Amino acid sequence: MDNGPTDATPTAAAFRLILLSKSNPVMGCYMFWTSLLVLKMLVMSLLTARQRMKTKTYANPEDLRLSRSPEVRFGDPNVERVRRAHRNDLENILPFLLMSLAYVASGPNPLTARLLIRIGASARLLHTVVYAIIPVPQPARALAFFTTFAITCFEAGYVLVCCIKYI
Repeated sequence: MDNGPTDATPTAAAFRLILLSKSNPVMGCYMFWTSLLVLKMLVMSLLTARQRMKTKTYANPEDLRLSRSPEVRFGDPNVERVRRAHRNDLENILPFLLMSLAYVASGPNPLTARLLIRIGASARLLHTVVYAIIPVPQPARALAFFTTFAITCFEAGYVLVCCIKYI
């Protein structure tokens, strides 16, 4: 079995891609989509704040001065929809990003890895659009959710199989 260039060959260092370096196109792809998803999650906080101001729905007494609202309010459907979408991001994007990093580190097929990262991240972006920005009836949200869920499970299985020999 050929494991590629060895350190003994003069060109090995020049051509070897370090897995967790931006010189690896798969890692570069991962870094791009990770940055985009993290920024998206940060924007969800601002979207929640915007909905709170728009509907004058504040959950903390100290925030009432900003709104001139007489009381703390909960349960506005628009605020709650954005909050649920943000919580769903926290529950699903973080595992996707962590598992994708382990997947990249395991040295997968570059084309497959880049496709999985792109599709998984795009599905999460679509999930936010159909959940919090322009609500669309099911199954749009479920399809976006299960796309990334399935990719995360595939990556976990791949890493488990690659690493089982080390336990």
